[in-house]
Amino acid sequence: MVSRRDLLRVLAAVPLLRLPAWRPGAPPAAPSAWPFPHGQVRLGAGEWADALDVNRRYLLSLDPDRLLYSFRTTAGLPTSAIPYGGWEAPDNELRGHFVGHYLSACALLASRTGEPDVAARGALMVSGLATCQQANGGGYLSAFPVAFFDRLRASNRVWAPFYTWHKLMAGMLDSYTLMGDRTALGVVEGMAGWTSRWMATLDTTAQQKMLNVEHGVMVATLYDLGNATGKTEYYALADQFRHERILAPMAAGRDELAGVHGNTTIPKVIGEGCRYDATDVAESRRICEYFWEDVAQHRSYATGGTTSGEGWVGKPDELAASLSQETAETCASYNMLKLTRQLFGWSPEARYADFYERLLLNGILGTQHPEDGQKLYYMPLASGYWKLFGTPGQDFWCCHGTGVENFAKAGDSIYFHDDAGLWVNLFIPSELRWAERGFTLTQETGFPELDRITLTVQAPTPVRLALRLRIPYWAAGATVELNGRPVPGPHEPASYTVIDRTWRTGDRVELRLPMALHSAPMPDDPSLLAIMYGPLVLAGRLGTAGITDANRRAGPTAPYTVPEFRDPDLPPAPVLRGDAGNLASWIRPTGRPLEFQVTGQEADFTLVPFSRLFDERYAVYWTVRPA
Repeated sequence: MVSRRDLLRVLAAVPLLRLPAWRPGAPPAAPSAWPFPHGQVRLGAGEWADALDVNRRYLLSLDPDRLLYSFRTTAGLPTSAIPYGGWEAPDNELRGHFVGHYLSACALLASRTGEPDVAARGALMVSGLATCQQANGGGYLSAFPVAFFDRLRASNRVWAPFYTWHKLMAGMLDSYTLMGDRTALGVVEGMAGWTSRWMATLDTTAQQKMLNVEHGVMVATLYDLGNATGKTEYYALADQFRHERILAPMAAGRDELAGVHGNTTIPKVIGEGCRYDATDVAESRRICEYFWEDVAQHRSYATGGTTSGEGWVGKPDELAASLSQETAETCASYNMLKLTRQLFGWSPEARYADFYERLLLNGILGTQHPEDGQKLYYMPLASGYWKLFGTPGQDFWCCHGTGVENFAKAGDSIYFHDDAGLWVNLFIPSELRWAERGFTLTQETGFPELDRITLTVQAPTPVRLALRLRIPYWAAGATVELNGRPVPGPHEPASYTVIDRTWRTGDRVELRLPMALHSAPMPDDPSLLAIMYGPLVLAGRLGTAGITDANRRAGPTAPYTVPEFRDPDLPPAPVLRGDAGNLASWIRPTGRPLEFQVTGQEADFTLVPFSRLFDERYAVYWTVRPA
């Protein structure tokens, strides 16, 4: 298995290529669809609202003084706090990264719910970090000393200073743009000024060499800062972080991803999306579209997750041999959702929303433990493993940081809009208040346990707009009713049904999306497949034998380590016999919601949604042979 460090060494060995730089003067791109501001969408009762609340309690359980420990010691400020462990420990080179995610999570959650305690916590953290920046002088703000950047300049032998730096900048920028915290804006602009001066000490060749070390979404964050402030000089600084060696093959339509670290690369592509949004440089959009098509359609598993051992293995569509305990890193899923959201904004096609739903339900929803809000690093897809969550007060992996954001921004892509109307992309109980149009839409649904979605309109003044309802790829036989009368079809899978009319209070749309069993076979081994019901990946329950209190969780994580299973004693992967083209003939509902029984085998298995399975061994991919 390729390690993180080995992957980064591979990156450092590839020769540089040159891409043309952006030049000022290009007009900004015009998106086709926009998401709604967080405060205009509220979640209704359901599993996503429950997950958001678990995450809220987790965020508030953390001690600000402990989170600030390394920032204060670096700034020479006194502290009596006990630092957290794992990747936030004082001897970890990535310390401080989680604090950036924490700022973003507080801003995202507070802007969604109006939760005053979360907003106050975010403001407290911003203030504490601003004090540290002031003590450092020159705009510098980090949990580690400037010497780390000196090492980066000299040799690249340091773990990702700009990766952590970007997290803090992004967290501060979210605190400003979502919560209006002007102290945060001053902090992030100070950090950008320090970055500009540091980058000026390197020539172009040295800059590109430095970019072999993971640097997160520096490009996107600097473009976002330019957008937020109107200062386009930040665009030029952002372009200094464009990693030409990685981007050039994508621009030319070539897959050179084998052996490349996934979550180092996806943020570079997201940066290209932000560059296109700001400057309308067509090449940046071409990179994003090529990469998404390659990874989402040819390098992803049934869950929508990608990578094994944090990297891409082999050629496109070579996935069968890559199943392991380290598949589908959660950070990679987090970033693929971001990229998919960008592409939908440019071209609002159902296939982007279909992929988003698949990854959200199967690759994100089950990555938070409902007991205490701990997060998942990998989504093991080899049979016999279980989900290995972190330990309170420890770990703080990269995926723990993206995880608190995942469950703080729940609901951010349910609805999109343009001047003519809106898209309903996800089926989650929610209320949209489109104040500018005087239009409120309430979505009531028991989905995915039930296949009915009801949308109810409130419009004190009648309003004309197009309501675009996604008909998912898996929903053959969908029906739509408006005020109790059928809306003529066809309602084709992987498309939108559009109702363009003048809407009035009390108007009601009912959407039925029939779900059925279907398979998701490996492209290079059709006999190896995952079993799905509608959009849900089903997992086979393999019991709890061998799972103890000592190995159920990852345990305290030493610096530089990722979660590892301890004595897993894996049961053999089951082989099933049946007709892969007619799963319903040998997989039967049990009568309990979303539960199925695999019949006619040497040992029968129960299947349940992968997202709802915790603290048990499971199988996701099965070898299926004819009966």
